Amino acid sequence: MATKNIEIIVNPPAPHFVGDGFRVHNFIPSGYHLDMQRMSPFIMLDYNSKFHFPPSNEPKGVGVHPHRGFETVTIAYKGKVAHHDSTGNTGVIGEGDVQWMTAASGILHKEYHEEEFSRTGGEFQMVQLWVNLPAKDKMSTPKYQGITNDQIQKFTLADNAGEIEVIAGEYQGLKGSASTFTKVNLMNAKLKKDGVANFSFPAHFNTALLVIEGAIEVNGKENVGTDKFALFETEGESFEIKASEDAVVLVLSGEPINEPIASHGPFVMNTKEELMEAFNDFNVGKFGYLED
Repeated sequence: MATKNIEIIVNPPAPHFVGDGFRVHNFIPSGYHLDMQRMSPFIMLDYNSKFHFPPSNEPKGVGVHPHRGFETVTIAYKGKVAHHDSTGNTGVIGEGDVQWMTAASGILHKEYHEEEFSRTGGEFQMVQLWVNLPAKDKMSTPKYQGITNDQIQKFTLADNAGEIEVIAGEYQGLKGSASTFTKVNLMNAKLKKDGVANFSFPAHFNTALLVIEGAIEVNGKENVGTDKFALFETEGESFEIKASEDAVVLVLSGEPINEPIASHGPFVMNTKEELMEAFNDFNVGKFGYLED
C-alpha cells in the first residue's frame, strides 16, 4: 500500500470560551486546509486542551441551545460533563467516556461541568467533534449513544506498545462501539514511549490526527507535538505513528459526504432554504422543550 503522508501540521489556534465551561481551540473549520468540505464528514472540531478550572458552586458550561443536521461527539480525557437534552436523555461523560448525540431533525441540549467536578475543580480536557449527516438522514429521529470507557473496544498492540481504543469504524478487524450513518473511523491511540501503531484508510477518506498527550513521529519523518493537529493528504492509504514519549493520539478518518453544505450557527443543512426552515422550526418550538 502507498504511504499516506502529512499535508500540513497545524498549531492550536488561539483559545476562546464556549459558554463559561469550555476553553477551546477551533481546528475545524479554520483556514483553507481545514474547511468543512475539505474535512467532510468532520465539520467542526473544538479541542479543550488541558486547563485547570477552580472550584465553583455553580457548574460552568453552555445553556440550552439547538442543533439540526449533524451529530455531536464529545470525548472526555479529563474532567466530567453532564448532558441533558429535549428527548429526555441525560448522562455524565466521565474520563475516557464518549457521548455520541445525533441531533438530526432537531434537538435542544445543554452541557455543564458535572456537579462534583465543579465543587472540587481540576484539570479539564475534552474534544467535541461535529460529524455531518448526508441529506437523506438529516431529518431522521434524534438519538443518543452514551459510551462508557468499559464499552469501548480496545485492540492491544504487540510488544506492550499500548492500545487502540476503537470508538467508531474498525481497526485490525476490531469494530468500534458507536453506530454511524456514514463510514467514520474514530479512535484513540494510547502508546507507550517508542510504541508503534500502523493505520490504513482508503486514500480518498479525509484523515487527520490530534496529539492529546506527548509527542509522536509520523512515517519516520514528521514530528507532531502536544496539542498539534496533522492533516493527511487524500492519497495513499497507510501511515505509521511512533511515540517519542508516552502519547495519546486521536485519529479520525471518514468518507467525504459530497453534498452542498449550508451552515449557520447550530444548524448544518444542504441549502439556505433548509436553514431558514430550521430557524423557523426552532422558533415555533418544534425542537421540544428543555429547562435551562
